[in-house]
Amino acid sequence: MENNRFDQIANKYDTKERKELAKIIVNAIKPELTDCKDKSLLDYGCGTGLVGLEFSTLVDQLLLMDSSEQMLGIVKEKIDRDNIKNAEVIASDFTKTFLNMKVDIIVVSLVLLHIPVVHKILSHFHSALHAKGKLIIVDFDKNEKVYHPDVHSGFTHTHLKSLLTDAGFNTIEIKTFYHGKNIFMNQDASLLISTSLK
Repeated sequence: MENNRFDQIANKYDTKERKELAKIIVNAIKPELTDCKDKSLLDYGCGTGLVGLEFSTLVDQLLLMDSSEQMLGIVKEKIDRDNIKNAEVIASDFTKTFLNMKVDIIVVSLVLLHIPVVHKILSHFHSALHAKGKLIIVDFDKNEKVYHPDVHSGFTHTHLKSLLTDAGFNTIEIKTFYHGKNIFMNQDASLLISTSLK
């Protein structure tokens, strides 16, 4: 993931539109986090924490990981401001180095589209989960109107399921849960949520 681009936009990242989309994503993920008070959750590629910080009251330990130091600086400010005791930030990039860590749940929200080699990072997620751990992915459905050399144009459910299966995941469920205007590179697009178990 290209760091400096995210570092440069960090201070301006929390726009009204991004906050609104984050709310929609949070509401889609929350039903997957019932009975998780004793669990650890990693929000990978957390950005400014718009999604991940909303889960602090639902889990025992919240880890927010990103490769952008500036983004994580904003997350830290929010953690201090809201006095969130069970959250910590980790500067790391699974596409470059793999941390030897184990968590119960990994949330990956609008991150896979920025990852050049998706199957490799899914294997890292599989390794980082405890037995029976859960991976929750939110991303865009495949969108032919979107083209960018550094960004996937979304994912078909079939392709994502095959990538997850190859990485060792099972009990895979994928559904489209939201259609929005101008939400993906200024194009109308739909969002999918995928849940799978280790």
